[in-house]
Amino acid sequence: MKIVRWGIIGCGNVTEVKSGPGFQKAKNSALVAVMRRDAALAEDYAKRHNVPKWYSNAVDLINDPNVDAVYIATPPSSHKEYALLCAKAGKPVYVEKPMALNFEECNEMISACKEHNVPLFVAYYRRCLPRFLKIKELIDNGIIGMPRHVNCVLYHPFEARYDDEINLPWTVLPHLSGGGIFVDLACHTLDFLDFVFGPIKSVRGHATSQLMAYPAEDSVSMSFLFENGIHGTGLWNFGSHRRHDIVEIVGDKGKISFSTFGNDPILLEDKEGKIESFPIENPLHIQQPFIESVVQELLGTPGCPSNGVSAARTTWVIDEVLKEFRQAHLVK
Repeated sequence: MKIVRWGIIGCGNVTEVKSGPGFQKAKNSALVAVMRRDAALAEDYAKRHNVPKWYSNAVDLINDPNVDAVYIATPPSSHKEYALLCAKAGKPVYVEKPMALNFEECNEMISACKEHNVPLFVAYYRRCLPRFLKIKELIDNGIIGMPRHVNCVLYHPFEARYDDEINLPWTVLPHLSGGGIFVDLACHTLDFLDFVFGPIKSVRGHATSQLMAYPAEDSVSMSFLFENGIHGTGLWNFGSHRRHDIVEIVGDKGKISFSTFGNDPILLEDKEGKIESFPIENPLHIQQPFIESVVQELLGTPGCPSNGVSAARTTWVIDEVLKEFRQAHLVK
């Protein structure tokens, strides 16, 4: 291959700006086909984004000889199904996060892709964003000394769209998403911490539904321990008075503070309390740098930092935290 020709399964909202245009703008990459079960919506997306082909059946897209690799951008409930079909067809797989409904499904996807010698990438794209690479650089260079602990906090108000019991978004329906907003958002933070510090080896947590507005959890607290001995805590709540998003990485010589989802500056604080600011904004098509790393690897230059094995670790952490909540609510 000189150009990787992509097909998208599930051309919904996430593909409009965050990812879809990245496949068109990345070097040596082209978006040649899209699929959505609603044929009219698939056709509309293709026309608006100048994509040559559209389908309403995923199998047809996967089997298209002009499609070299497939991006799966559906809810997690169908990630495994489509990934296995791609693997069987010999097509490299790029799947949205979270990787699957649970750790068991992740392992099935990893095994299938390994069996068919097919690369498997997962869209934890913060591993390629300049903003987050700067954070990793500061830590790797010892600017805050030896990291000791990490504290993650994300909370925001209850949103009106969750008041419609009949038309709830899939992100809070565990049979489609694997959990609630915690699963959808916290996975980004947890994966980035895995990228910086390596695997988490032990997790303890609590998950509850304080608002009882939807089937999934809306409040989660957890503590965790990395294999290298660094401690971590986290709190996520989706019924609070305002939005707040901060991760603090504390070392013996300083502290780094940043938000997982905002564009506000990275803050570096030294022992004397002096603060240095690093204003690094995310790109418009936020997945494009990651897409470029995937394309390079498919063309023979290894370097994509997120694959099935690394992504499955984050799903394992989430499973551990939600285990009791899922059992109590009969969510499998």
